[in-house]
Amino acid sequence: MQIDKLRGKQLDQLFDAILSLEDREECYRFFDDIATMNEIQSLAQRLHVAKMLDEGRTYTAIVEESSASTTTISRVKRCLAYGTDGYRIVLDRLKEKE
Repeated sequence: MQIDKLRGKQLDQLFDAILSLEDREECYRFFDDIATMNEIQSLAQRLHVAKMLDEGRTYTAIVEESSASTTTISRVKRCLAYGTDGYRIVLDRLKEKE
């Protein structure tokens, strides 16, 4: 995993902080403080791209709906196909809630 290079006390603390959030409003408040608007938007966009790829949408449709670059779409697609299943875990859990 790429993130293993960052693994340690600081990253554990960040993940523990995220896991401590109890609802969407707390997430809004925490992420508003910890990240820039562009960082938050990029993360949200990647998840949206992953969801659309999982639904079988074309690159053209994804670009039109999300405004993501084809580079971003390709990177997300590569993670879905060859990554560590992080997107898969989240996408499956989101489907369960729908």
